[in-house]
Amino acid sequence: MSVTPGFRGRRGFDLGRLPPGQYPTEDFPVLSAGPTPQIDTADWRLTVTTETGERSVLTWPRLMALPQHDITADLHCVTRWSKFDTHWRGVAVEDVIDRVGTAADFVIAHSYGGYSTNLPLEDVLDGRAWIVHTFDGFALSPEHGGPARLLVPHLYLWKSAKWINGLTLSDVDEPGFWESAGYHNHGDPWREQREWKD
Repeated sequence: MSVTPGFRGRRGFDLGRLPPGQYPTEDFPVLSAGPTPQIDTADWRLTVTTETGERSVLTWPRLMALPQHDITADLHCVTRWSKFDTHWRGVAVEDVIDRVGTAADFVIAHSYGGYSTNLPLEDVLDGRAWIVHTFDGFALSPEHGGPARLLVPHLYLWKSAKWINGLTLSDVDEPGFWESAGYHNHGDPWREQREWKD
């Protein structure tokens, strides 16, 4: 189906913003690879490990002390739904990584519960990714990855790791949970990079 950019569907969705193979929804489906962790902000930690093995630990108060950004982004799930104009608040990933410095090419995001996903470092810098803690003006719920999750809206949503607790900088690309199970290594929705063969 071809769509003229700017064409609005029956519900007012701007279908020019819809990647191929996706359908727009007003819902926010909850999909997770395992049970939902319950993490109190007093216990939350984000460990940043450099390619040389140096570690820096960010507590919740230290995360909140970093510059905060309001983000409006479209989300695209590999299961084919897209949600437009979602509103978040959080910290730019480069503000976290700049605290340790790196010459790495890749980053692996780790989550409470054991989930991981890999990304080229360029995909999380320059205002392209955030560690978010607020959705629609409210503290991020555990079901959607709270207290904090990675948000990388230009890639399929599995790259936006819920319940984030670590960033490992690496010179080598190391496939994460879904990538090891056959999902595409990069996950660009505009190129329909759903599986390794895509």
